[in-house]
Amino acid sequence: MTKLILLLLSMALFSCGQKGAGETTATVTEVKKAPATAAPSFDADSAYAYIDKQVSFGYRIPNTPAHKACGDYLASELKRFGAQVYEQEATLKAYDGTPLESRNIIGSFNPDKDKRILLFAHWDTRPYSDHDPDPANHKKPLDGADDGASGVGALLEIARQMGMKAPDVGVDIIFFDAEDYGVPEFAKEKYGDSSNTWCLGSRFWGKNPHKPGYKAEFGILLDMVGAKDAVFYKEYISMKYAARYVDEVWEAARNLGYGKYFINANGGGVTDDHEAVIEETGIPCLDIINYDPNSNKGFRDHWHTQNDNMSNIDKNVLKAVGQTVLEVVYNR
Repeated sequence: MTKLILLLLSMALFSCGQKGAGETTATVTEVKKAPATAAPSFDADSAYAYIDKQVSFGYRIPNTPAHKACGDYLASELKRFGAQVYEQEATLKAYDGTPLESRNIIGSFNPDKDKRILLFAHWDTRPYSDHDPDPANHKKPLDGADDGASGVGALLEIARQMGMKAPDVGVDIIFFDAEDYGVPEFAKEKYGDSSNTWCLGSRFWGKNPHKPGYKAEFGILLDMVGAKDAVFYKEYISMKYAARYVDEVWEAARNLGYGKYFINANGGGVTDDHEAVIEETGIPCLDIINYDPNSNKGFRDHWHTQNDNMSNIDKNVLKAVGQTVLEVVYNR
């Protein structure tokens, strides 16, 4: 997960309605909306197992055998669930010029439906633990159980549920690559601190979608959605471009009893895959991300450290996020 924290901005949304002077009453015929398909139950045990499986491959860093093996697994799982699978392979350039053999993996459900929702997460892991409290660890890769694997694990479980019970809309699940290869803290003096070094896979897909002219009603990014005591504020860029969908997701969470995780307040902004997708495609996207603007660091203590491992993953948080997303998808 990237990483560039923007200035926290206060935002307020207002709605109002008035009845005009002298307005007469009229008979209104109620138009009943067709009942939505009931959302299936998100299995947090299954999502947890998907996270653990990704971690078991090792560090999912481009150009490594573990990365290739995990990518093969993700594509095969989407196929097993009945998705139409596309794979985008591209050689992308890291901040220091390193060529990254990257792979975006796309699974389309109900591919013939015109009305579509985009769900996405990044599946690569950061090659550096540059925020670790021990400087000796700064150039070591990390497990990425929360930062990367949690979002993918939740989406795999959502895909599994859709394979058993299709929603009424089309859904495209994308696992973006090369998101977390941005300039590390120890190299900023030499290479600068450009946000363009992050989110390489999503930026590539935005310029080269798997279907020419691809459009979706909106998109939801899941990033760091598995940690204990996670909180999800309304992220700034999400509110700027997709406020109505942010409000819909947060309302769904509250109605399901997950208000303690989905905080009904504005948060700071982050550079993340949703921003690249918005900029390149114009699709309004929101980011469900564990970022607390009221804490000292914003991100959790395990972020970009050797401690981003399975010990942080909480099935209750996975359930809250996964069930909320399913509720939104199945009630379009």
